[in-house]
Amino acid sequence: MLTSPNGDAAGIEPLRDVAAITVRPAEPRDLPRLTAIYDHYIVHTAITFDLEPWTIAQREEWFGHYATTGRHRLLIAEASGVVLGYASTSPFRPRRAYETTVEFSVVCAPEAVGLGVGQRLYDVLFESIRGEDIHMAVAAITLPNDGSCALHERFGFTRLCVLREVGRKFDQYWDVVWYEKRM
Repeated sequence: MLTSPNGDAAGIEPLRDVAAITVRPAEPRDLPRLTAIYDHYIVHTAITFDLEPWTIAQREEWFGHYATTGRHRLLIAEASGVVLGYASTSPFRPRRAYETTVEFSVVCAPEAVGLGVGQRLYDVLFESIRGEDIHMAVAAITLPNDGSCALHERFGFTRLCVLREVGRKFDQYWDVVWYEKRM
C-alpha cells in the first residue's frame, strides 16, 4: 500500500498502470493533502527553497491564483480517492510583459515518486493549456534531481543554464537548473 507523507497508510493498492491515475482540476477540498505533500519537501529536502512549512490558510492564497481555464492551472492526480501529486502552470514574473510565459511545476507525494504520476500530470496539463496564449514555458529544478530533469526533458524542455549556489538550505548552497520550452 502507498503511505501518506506522515507514514500512515493511504489506503490504495500499489499502482500497476499509469492509466489508473485520475487527473482533475484541484478543488479547495484538496488543500490539506496538497499542503501535506508540499510541507514534506520543505522539511526534508532542498527541492523547494521554502524554509518553514505552510499552513492550509496560507496555501489558500496560493490556491486562489489558479483557474480551470486560462494560462494558470492547478491539477491533481489521484488514485482510489488519494491525492498523489499536483502540477501547475504559474506566472513567471509579475510584470505584464511576462504574461505569456508560465512556470511549470510538478510535486508528487513521496510515496508516489517513480510511479508515473508526474508524467500523467504533465500529459493532462499540456493538453489542458493547448490553445492558451502561452509562448514560453520554464521550469526551475534544484540539483541534484535526475527524475525531475528527465521528466522535463521527456516533455521537450531544453536545459538552459545552471545558476550555481543560488539557494541556501540545511546549511548548504544548492544549484538550480533552468529549463525552457517554446510552446
